[in-house]
Amino acid sequence: MGIFATRSRRVSSGGPEAGRELPECVRLGFPQHFEAVGEALASGSDPSMACTVAGRRLARDGYSLHESLAALRQTVWSVCSREPEFSVTSALSVAWSEETLAHLHQVSCEDPMTGLASTAHLRARLSELYRGEVADRGVATEWALVVLDLDGGGDRLTRSLRLTRAGRAVRTVFNGSETVARTGNGRLLVLAGRDDRIGRRVSLVRRLVEVSCEGPVRAWMEGLPTTDDGAGLLLDELVRLAGMVAD
Repeated sequence: MGIFATRSRRVSSGGPEAGRELPECVRLGFPQHFEAVGEALASGSDPSMACTVAGRRLARDGYSLHESLAALRQTVWSVCSREPEFSVTSALSVAWSEETLAHLHQVSCEDPMTGLASTAHLRARLSELYRGEVADRGVATEWALVVLDLDGGGDRLTRSLRLTRAGRAVRTVFNGSETVARTGNGRLLVLAGRDDRIGRRVSLVRRLVEVSCEGPVRAWMEGLPTTDDGAGLLLDELVRLAGMVAD
């Protein structure tokens, strides 16, 4: 028996059954995270959003895409006695894939799609600075975060290609030991050393990225706090705001 084995019995739906309340035995038999999908099917409403939520949760719980699609098929058969439509299969698959990629970005040092550093790697680099010798001189006076906001529109592939081009442009200006990281749909963060040229470099990198990506770019510099904990909070806020823009 697979991980989604249940006690449910098939019931006919999809036509005259739509809108009726499901028997308790069927509701209890839905695979994990598919209760809302089954309820949407039974009511005759579009289950795509419920499939999106289920796909994200299944990915977070460690289920494979094959297991997730098998659970979707079981749910649709138990309610409607038919195969899942393309729209619901696509909604679940895309959500599962995006959640899995997001997890990989968090645990790896490099974003596999753009080659840019991950947010987790940038956070680790900040901690190294606060623990290292530079702490004697003060990280806040020696380093800063340069933030670049690009247009976040388009599909995942379009956004990744845009960020890849932007990263190359950034590297022509910050071509030393700086860390260039991706966060959100269209935000880049550069951990750069402070010097008397930092302002000019921020202006230059903004113009280069605008040319490379053929669109407007916002660029500014964020000063670093005096403590590692404060830097972590600042980074979390920059990531959170990038996520709000992406949504």
